[in-house]
Amino acid sequence: MSATERADASVFREHERFLWGLCYRMTGSAADADDLVQETFVRALERPPPRPELPWRPWLTRVAVNLARDCLRRRRRRGYLGPWLPSPIDTGDDHTPPAHEVELADGATTEGRYDLLESVTFAFLLALEALTPLQRAVLVLRDVFDYSVAETAAALGLSEPNVKTSHHRARRAMQAYERERRRPTRALQEETRRALERFVACLARGDAAGMEALLSDDVRARSDGAGEFHAARLPIVGPKRVAIFCTRIAARRPVLRSEVRLLNGLPALVTELAGGLPREAARVVVALDLAADGRIRRIDTVLASRKLTAIAAPAA
Repeated sequence: MSATERADASVFREHERFLWGLCYRMTGSAADADDLVQETFVRALERPPPRPELPWRPWLTRVAVNLARDCLRRRRRRGYLGPWLPSPIDTGDDHTPPAHEVELADGATTEGRYDLLESVTFAFLLALEALTPLQRAVLVLRDVFDYSVAETAAALGLSEPNVKTSHHRARRAMQAYERERRRPTRALQEETRRALERFVACLARGDAAGMEALLSDDVRARSDGAGEFHAARLPIVGPKRVAIFCTRIAARRPVLRSEVRLLNGLPALVTELAGGLPREAARVVVALDLAADGRIRRIDTVLASRKLTAIAAPAA
């Protein structure tokens, strides 16, 4: 390996985790984050910054964010078959960042409006979908990664007044999230785990009435099959309808293996199902979102293969 190749590999290792975390929060997709990080470093090799003696991270951030914004625009132009949900990622113990997570200088942690764990929760990533790609980039840089106005302007190629305006609009678009915001604390993780255990017990018994008692009045169940697998094309709304829907779906196919893991900051269920008909998913991830009173207000089921690239199969 030449000296140049060693230098390129060193830059890749130093910044890969940061860029992956940035791209994941920008797109909500682990597979897209993988592709965007690779494309960022391809660009670095083919067209390196004009002054390579300067720190690389600002330049790499600008390239990655611009690529991510393009990715979001393409996704929105294409449209999406059924509800769109984020890709689950394994966050493990919240005191031990997973291998793919961002790495900040000198072991620092962010002190932004949203910390690193909250900013990968399903609730947060879904709230970001209401923002334009530019607003999303500004909010992620300013409120997750603690970029200053000047640093954000440099990263996005904007004037500082434009950054401030976009940031204000992004925060205004996040008001609904802020009203229902529940940070993924240890207490919420334990509360979610208990709710998930009760939910699974009702599924195993086929107990629709018992499940209905676990659900909030405005509960909503969404399934993301991306057109690859059979899934509800529209959200199922209301406790009775959601309870009947979930118990009927669970009765259709036997569970081979199932495991509760900390995904996106909260306990979620990873399940392998027995072989079924064509276009039936073999693996699903079920994530819950709890209301302030502890009842389940969202049930999100991810089936699409591309959405599950970061999730290993349950242990045998």
